[in-house]
Amino acid sequence: MKYTGNVALLKGRSNYLCLERLEQQALAGGDLPVQILSDVILLRSWSNQTVDGDISTCVSVAEDSQAWPLVTSTNDNCLGSDCPMYKDCFVVKARKKAMDADVVVVNHHLFLADMVVKESGFGELIPEADVMIFDEAHQLPDIASQYFGQSLSSRQLLDLAKDITIAYRTELKDTQQLQKCADRLAQSAQDFRLQLGEPGYRGNLRELLANPQIQRAFLLLDDTLELCYDVAKLSLGRSALLDAAFERATLYRTRLKRLKEINQPGYSYWYECTSRHFTLALTPLSVADKFKELMAQKPGSWIFTSATLSVNDDLHHFTSRLGIEQAESLLLPSPFDYSRQALLCVPRNLPQTNQPGSARQLAAMLRPIIEANNGRCFMLCTSHAMMRDLAEQFRATMTLPVLLQGETSKGQLLQQFVSAGNALLVATSSFWEGVDVRGDTLSLVIIDKLPFTSPDDPLLKARMEDCRLRGGDPFDEVQLPDAVITLKQGVGRLIRDADDRGVLVICDNRLVMRPYGATFLASLPPAPRTRDIARAVRFLAIPSSR
Repeated sequence: MKYTGNVALLKGRSNYLCLERLEQQALAGGDLPVQILSDVILLRSWSNQTVDGDISTCVSVAEDSQAWPLVTSTNDNCLGSDCPMYKDCFVVKARKKAMDADVVVVNHHLFLADMVVKESGFGELIPEADVMIFDEAHQLPDIASQYFGQSLSSRQLLDLAKDITIAYRTELKDTQQLQKCADRLAQSAQDFRLQLGEPGYRGNLRELLANPQIQRAFLLLDDTLELCYDVAKLSLGRSALLDAAFERATLYRTRLKRLKEINQPGYSYWYECTSRHFTLALTPLSVADKFKELMAQKPGSWIFTSATLSVNDDLHHFTSRLGIEQAESLLLPSPFDYSRQALLCVPRNLPQTNQPGSARQLAAMLRPIIEANNGRCFMLCTSHAMMRDLAEQFRATMTLPVLLQGETSKGQLLQQFVSAGNALLVATSSFWEGVDVRGDTLSLVIIDKLPFTSPDDPLLKARMEDCRLRGGDPFDEVQLPDAVITLKQGVGRLIRDADDRGVLVICDNRLVMRPYGATFLASLPPAPRTRDIARAVRFLAIPSSR
């Protein structure tokens, strides 16, 4: 397109380095673990080089570094115009640029934050528009449910405790109660996490709060948050940092009370925990009515586009979840010749998934085709555990470079993949979509299994129960369409250009052995199919037309 207007890219505030919070962490360096302190030092150096503060462009610090939450801001902890670094703020600069643009490019999260949350401190985030175009629109229903729900995390509570401590040590040394209440809040948040058990689990909050031991820990968390609110209130007006902390304590009190009201129908109450942190959340089972209201409040043209909106050439799954009615629709065929450019392989004799040694067996089965292709492969996994296990196996048995998601930023990983020319990239969710590698650099995409959401996921359980109560079929109307759309995204990484050529390997017998496999196959591009991995190797050996 030869568009000559002014275009601006705008992201949510957590995507930009916060200079004030970076300075705070540098001053508190002695209290930080060695690795986090090392990353903070690297970020101070980067802060003098970056023009826009976009953290995705920082290659010196890994994307999963624990330093990032400490040096980026959220709507909760941003000081707004009271911040000493306000004039140099990367977020302010980006938003001013957006206000002057003819076309503003934002992600779904920021659009919904502007429409639903209405962040404060900067006024309007996104200028008024006549046309709203959503690319990758299949993501919208799940993202919208986050913004129409509520959540509270231990990261937020620990961050609040830390800011209260900083306010005490720098500006309010005569108010020792601030330090005491901050310590108690941090301790109660950590104690609550310990009560939740093993990491990597998402569960039902209603069931969790039926446990007397959890109830006591929850009550203690509630009491310490109330104490922070009361103590901070006594020093209002003496410190901008503490005033902002008080506002957050007020917000978190409200959220915690809302999360305690677990008997309200129409919502899924859930929690999840990592090794150090937890999140408590409630999510509406349906956002259709709310999204319909949102569209009515912002008149104009709403355009939703994605390569994966349909399931078996039907858009109902998407439109019903967003309450979209009487919309004009257009389904376009792929511009690529899949009969010539691609081959789908579902290998025979696949190992049983979720069994001891399955990653080792799968890696051994896949190694010949990966080596025959000289790398140039994406290995897309449905879980972080399988991703790590497969990467370990590949690194132990192959000489090709093996890249692993999380070891550096997404942008840096892609750059390394393209530069190497013979790499295997092992990744999970963030590489299933929004990644564009064209040409011979990527000619093999392997998917470990059909991407059904875990049946233990409380939000999925709640959506299925809601579907059942409405007389529907939870598998056909919830689980299957979600999995089909996710699989289509992963498959779409392979052929990105009319001259691309490659093989897609899906390591799941259910695709050809179960009746619902036909729904997946009908929704995938019309490539020839085989169960013979040797045929796939021969297909890859044929030179491309480039």
